[in-house]
Amino acid sequence: MIIFLNGEFVPEAEAKVSVSDRSFLYGDGLFETMRVHNGKVFRWAHHWERLSLGAGALKMAIPFVSTALLSQAEELIQRNGMREGVLRLHLSRGVGTRGYSPRGADKPVLILTTHPVTNDFKVPPRWQLATSSHRLPIGSPLTQYKHANRLLHVLAKQEAQEQGADEAMLLNTAGEVVEAASANLFFIQANHICTPPLVSGALGGVTRSLVFELCRELDFDCQERSVFPEQLRECRGIFLTLSTLGIVEATHLDGFALPTSSLVKALQDVYREVLERETRS
Repeated sequence: MIIFLNGEFVPEAEAKVSVSDRSFLYGDGLFETMRVHNGKVFRWAHHWERLSLGAGALKMAIPFVSTALLSQAEELIQRNGMREGVLRLHLSRGVGTRGYSPRGADKPVLILTTHPVTNDFKVPPRWQLATSSHRLPIGSPLTQYKHANRLLHVLAKQEAQEQGADEAMLLNTAGEVVEAASANLFFIQANHICTPPLVSGALGGVTRSLVFELCRELDFDCQERSVFPEQLRECRGIFLTLSTLGIVEATHLDGFALPTSSLVKALQDVYREVLERETRS
């Protein structure tokens, strides 16, 4: 497998990052995970916008402009012969002096890697959820950026898998539902498609935003709404959104069987249409 490392295409086994890199030492970096379909990156501009906002907030330079890096990403995808898969972008502040201070770390490191996926969207996966004991903070600006320090999400995922679930559902310090460990969460109340507001601590996902677009296209009501976990047992369905898999319906929450909804199927169908349309050669 070939990777892109600061302007060069190199075999993965030969790629080197310093042990003093701040992303390795402190999680001082950002990342984006993007779907590759038909050999094209899906929604690159949306991912770039979020990366740029995060880099601005962390006062971190991006060593490439969007158009140039997209060209490099497309070449990497071609070199690796990938029609279906995942493109991951990782940006580190680079190497600086020892300690927390970022002074002197003025040479950022940018890496692009590609990864295969087994899901082809014809048969979307269905996941079981388990509520995590780990809590997200309310009001932290860091929740709005896809930074490299994801230890809380790692622990939540580990906890869910130990319980036999596919994914963890995360609450905030007020006990409100926020998101899943690796996805945004939507729930259906009556005929309303709802998702927790970003102020609850949720990451503004690219596919989350796309669902709002799809709902407008289908004339579905979609809104932000706070919810507590016990209220989800009365909902008409739950689904997750993530760039790698699109829209994933949940079948169980903490062992409790969830109803399925025709609304989710309709969203999955129109999602596939958009995916095909925007990645058509």
